[in-house]
Amino acid sequence: MSDSLPPCPECSSVYTYQVDALLTCPECGHEWSLLEQPETEAEIRDSVGNVLKDGDTVTVIKDLKVKGSSSVVKVGTKVRGIRLVDGDHDIDCKIPGIGQMGLKSQFVKKVTE
Repeated sequence: MSDSLPPCPECSSVYTYQVDALLTCPECGHEWSLLEQPETEAEIRDSVGNVLKDGDTVTVIKDLKVKGSSSVVKVGTKVRGIRLVDGDHDIDCKIPGIGQMGLKSQFVKKVTE
């Protein structure tokens, strides 16, 4: 096993090995070319289509009720230093006055500075 070889794109096995111009996975039998580019992760976009990154600042575009609480995140609330995560609520952040919370990217707009 070589540390420079990528894991198998099918089963994520780290035990890949090279045979001529192909990489082979001994666990699932998948073969692929070194020239094939791995799939890039899906981009997370805000409500108007801007690509979001970790650390961005966003603004909430509509009032959002906080589940399990009587609190509301008001439209225009600025959230700094977001972190992108997998799942339905794809933004993890700390909202001023409320605390740690997950947001859906469809309800925010990136702040361009």
